[in-house]
Amino acid sequence: MLASVLLPLCLAPVTGLVANPWGVIPVEVTWLLFARLAPRWAVPAAFVTATVVVVIGIARTGTAVDPAVLLPAFHLTAPTFTVGSIVGIALPLFIVTMASQNVPGIAVMRSFGYEVPWRPAMLVTGIGSALGAPAGGHAINLAAISAALAAAPDAEPDPARRWIAGVSTGVSYLVLGGLSAVFAALVLLAPAAVIPAVAGLALFGAFGSAVQQAIDDPGERMPAVITFLVAASGVALLGISAAFWALIAGLVVRGVLHAGRR
Repeated sequence: MLASVLLPLCLAPVTGLVANPWGVIPVEVTWLLFARLAPRWAVPAAFVTATVVVVIGIARTGTAVDPAVLLPAFHLTAPTFTVGSIVGIALPLFIVTMASQNVPGIAVMRSFGYEVPWRPAMLVTGIGSALGAPAGGHAINLAAISAALAAAPDAEPDPARRWIAGVSTGVSYLVLGGLSAVFAALVLLAPAAVIPAVAGLALFGAFGSAVQQAIDDPGERMPAVITFLVAASGVALLGISAAFWALIAGLVVRGVLHAGRR
């Protein structure tokens, strides 16, 4: 499931070569050189190169950027509670968050050898979501992609020290939040395929690890393949993402194949 969730992102560096070769090639060459010489800095170096590509693109096109839009603005929006919003928004968000973030997040952590205490984790994220919802933080969860980046060996070879990546990620989010307008403008003004290519490069390691572990056990290979294909299809049913239905399909296939066996 994790491999299929990461697949579209990891394809971006490939499809980007066709969509915008002159913008994507410098990013990928930088990533490859640093992956050989200083692997830990490969993705940051690729991001810096992407930023340079964006700035050059803005300068070449002569796009005018209003400095006022780069400053964050605070607006107070009072929350309104209605039965319709609870049924039509809150419950679907809960289901989607569980299916597309919490469950994949647990899978990510387990794939890297970490055991997450499910009940305490759900209690903390649930209380956090309830407290943060009035301010817009309605989905505090075990984010799958963030976990894949911070818990992977690329973040730190020593598993006991990977918590540093989690803490630094949280601090980075606070900084990015204050500079959100700047980065939003950077993304909007970026040449085609450049930003997705950087994201895909950052997830190559997590994708490779997920694929390897999925097919490592021959006895579990077919359910894993079914799970991968269903999730990669992107088919959503009843408003729930394909990642959830992929787990169901994989478990059904596994149950049928292993029925009656010790």
